[in-house]
Amino acid sequence: MSHTTDSWKHIACTLRKPGATFGFLIPVILCSIMFAQNAEQPTNSPFTMRATHLLGFQGAKNNAKGTLSIQDKALQFQDNGKPAAQVQVKIASVQDVFLGEQSKQVGGLPMTLGKTAAPYGGGRVVSLFAHKNYDTLTLEYVDTDGGFHGAIFQLDKGQAEVFRNALVTSGAHISESENQPAKHDGGGQ
Repeated sequence: MSHTTDSWKHIACTLRKPGATFGFLIPVILCSIMFAQNAEQPTNSPFTMRATHLLGFQGAKNNAKGTLSIQDKALQFQDNGKPAAQVQVKIASVQDVFLGEQSKQVGGLPMTLGKTAAPYGGGRVVSLFAHKNYDTLTLEYVDTDGGFHGAIFQLDKGQAEVFRNALVTSGAHISESENQPAKHDGGGQ
């Protein structure tokens, strides 16, 4: 008992010193300032996510990496290579959203050569670790002229459902028949 009492007395004596009290208050004040700044941020900030545009958006290159965002009741894709190149579709014109899963081989030609060169069938073991899973997000939308279009985006694993939910809360129309993502194999690409 006397040991814990001595410990508390030591802490109390330490905090009574001006330098120790100042050293204790600085982190508390900085944390309160950070929390106050987070509370002041606007709630209508854009929802953004990294994506690869596989095909479909007019004006965007196929297989272009960029940012897919929801801002001001519009779905936007902005190419990383060209900040001025931006494709935009009104969320109200989105007719349906479909999710899918895809497995894709990574590593390209060097990985393929490494698998071939591995002795005693070791390339099969390398193949087990040379795949990455992705989600696909497919949109059906109507353009300003009334034309029916589709666009396919590749997102990191688990991100497509999050983006679909953000689209629904922003006003996109989806059918309820698509509850589970479809699984597709990338075909060793």
